[in-house]
Amino acid sequence: MEATAQEVDAAVRAAHAARASLADRTIRSAFLRTAADQLQAAKDQLVEVADAETALGPVRLTGELARTCYQLRAFADIVDEGAFLDVVINHPDDTATPPIPDLRRYKVPLGVVAVYSASNFPFAFSVPGGDTASALAAGCPVVVKAHPDHPALSELVAIVLRRAAAEHGIPEGVLGLVHGFEAGVALVKHPLVTAAGFTGSVRGGRALFDAAAARPVPIPFHGELGSLNPVLITEAAAAERAEAIGAGLAGSMTLGVGQFCVKPGLVLAPSGDAGDRLVKSLTDAVSDVGSGVLLDHRMRDNFLAGVAERAELPDVESPVTAGAGGEHTVSPGFLTVPADKLAVEGRHDLLLEECFGPLTIVARYADEDEAKSVLSRLPGNLTATVHVSGEEAAGEGRGPELLAELTPLAGRVLVNGWPTGVAVAAAQHHGGPYPATTSTSTSVGGTAIERWLRPVAYQGAPEALLPPELKDDNPLGLPRRFNGVLER
Repeated sequence: MEATAQEVDAAVRAAHAARASLADRTIRSAFLRTAADQLQAAKDQLVEVADAETALGPVRLTGELARTCYQLRAFADIVDEGAFLDVVINHPDDTATPPIPDLRRYKVPLGVVAVYSASNFPFAFSVPGGDTASALAAGCPVVVKAHPDHPALSELVAIVLRRAAAEHGIPEGVLGLVHGFEAGVALVKHPLVTAAGFTGSVRGGRALFDAAAARPVPIPFHGELGSLNPVLITEAAAAERAEAIGAGLAGSMTLGVGQFCVKPGLVLAPSGDAGDRLVKSLTDAVSDVGSGVLLDHRMRDNFLAGVAERAELPDVESPVTAGAGGEHTVSPGFLTVPADKLAVEGRHDLLLEECFGPLTIVARYADEDEAKSVLSRLPGNLTATVHVSGEEAAGEGRGPELLAELTPLAGRVLVNGWPTGVAVAAAQHHGGPYPATTSTSTSVGGTAIERWLRPVAYQGAPEALLPPELKDDNPLGLPRRFNGVLER
């Protein structure tokens, strides 16, 4: 199924030719809602095919499809509202220093967007996922590079989306689909591709990021690459509810067989009795979790090798040993290590790298300075979590300082919760400092649409020549800033 260079070119050119069909926001939003309706109508077939290729199970996949449909409808609402266009109008003002001419600014779509599907979310981060939905909402046609772990599902979903497009007079080329590694490389290099969205590994994402930057005309590359998602548990929190924290951690790190991009991969827990109780609770809870299937055998092999390599490091212990649960499955586990081994560069640096699958590292710290030293060595992350006591949550002790210490590490900072689960909401941010992502944008939530737009300002343009979005009488009823006043 590997697409040839000619097939990639044809898909991109067809998408490029479909740009004008997305110009009308009313048609765009209707298309997105129809896409959601038709995906929901095809639920049984889609879930069956997805489960056959991913083994994620009907319950998980049904929920993920519902989330995907909700996201499409949410972007339709954003398109209808129009605030994402960021309309700003300034009339001339000769009294200003320097004088202000007539200026009118809004955002326009970039053009064809390349989307690289993820393996672990065959709906929400694949062909109909957030990158595709937000790009179409912005008015950008899409060419998706399908993930090799679910090719049949990718083809089936593409058919559904194209059928939804046709209902609104939109050419099928508005959503292209290609398969294969070389096709993915050719896609990011194509001169008509104007931006790219990626979810996957650091290695693969960085190679595509570099290719996007090395083009004769570089393009934005919004990549989600990898994340350790550290968790800091204060001594007071452990003393207050060690058992509950241990059980919660077990549920989060094993959810989806540890294949979530926000799985907590490094946990800083205190030494002493409270930390011991937490580790025992974690041991009991993880021991009760059965083995599960990873998305493919390559991931399974990498997981088993990664666990073995980490477990062999000096001073590392394995209260629950992760490993092969069967011919196709893996069992969850966790490793413990003194935090001082991670506080300085050395042989234990591997423990500060993501291990994709149901494994987490629990680093036992002796004091606050030791915990801070470990945090100071961490790369960028999607999430960072702190568990505090009731008094600390009320502002006592170091409570107020902890969020400030974690904020530089991640795009989403959680208090007394777990990072698995990324709500589709206006205030959501799913991104973070490199290598979590290659840009400052989010791939989940309403502001994900901003990735596929660029601002343009018109100066001194006669009213008759302006696009309707920028006319004084606001015929489209858009939210805007008019001569310094916010109008809604």
